[in-house]
Amino acid sequence: MRISVTIFLTDETITPTRLARELEERGFAGLYLPEHTHIPVERTTPYPAGGDLPPEYGRTLDPFVALGQAAAVTGTLGLGTGITLVAQHDPIDLAKQIATLDHLSGGRFTLGLGFGWNVEEAADHGVEWRTRRELVRDRMALMRALWSEEPTAYKGEFGGVRASHAHPKPLRGHLGPRTLVGGAAGPKLFAHICEYADGWMPIGGRGLTETLPVLRAAWAEAGREEGALQVVPYAVYPSPGKLAHYAELGIEEVVVQLPPAGEAEVLRVLDAYAEYL
Repeated sequence: MRISVTIFLTDETITPTRLARELEERGFAGLYLPEHTHIPVERTTPYPAGGDLPPEYGRTLDPFVALGQAAAVTGTLGLGTGITLVAQHDPIDLAKQIATLDHLSGGRFTLGLGFGWNVEEAADHGVEWRTRRELVRDRMALMRALWSEEPTAYKGEFGGVRASHAHPKPLRGHLGPRTLVGGAAGPKLFAHICEYADGWMPIGGRGLTETLPVLRAAWAEAGREEGALQVVPYAVYPSPGKLAHYAELGIEEVVVQLPPAGEAEVLRVLDAYAEYL
């Protein structure tokens, strides 16, 4: 089983380059970074985990800039987002960022995408909350038009693009990089996964015994390739029993959580996680 990590990298934590080098030298499979552009002070949306919102949410580094640094100092380490808030981006700009990072890293990028939880943050980006899932679906189709080998126009419900020259291309061409959708299990989420993604990134990884068969059935019904579905539990606090259970379910990669801390503390946690490699 491949063990990757996620961390809220901020202006107060270990740097992307230091962390990336340590991960590759120690044999970790990948580095996934979250995204928040800003956290409005006047916030009524509750923190999904309960309690006060941790301060690192308002201090996160831009994941694409940080992953670009990580790519430059590594050769094999996987690079991913967990997750990109696609609805909050201009899709033409985002398509360029994704394709550039995938190209420069030699195809090492994984696009973890999601629909968000912070209503106020999304609203500042002009996102209508009730239609955000459809907006993300539309923007994925637009980006894939730009990633196509030949200039391809796209017109959707929320926007479009003329047939255009747009390079570089992701390693997989119009499919884009490996794409995983984050979010809670349910028919809407599973429909998105089966339509335009390679798999699911369940936060915490709870309840997979019950939900994985449902997703696999939806995947087969959608006509997707048998055995191609990838499920990557995300932000997991590992234990031998938990990882053994994931392995029994056929899961091949797990993303474990690092603290949003300075170099010394992060390296101590990496030392503790070494037993899982």
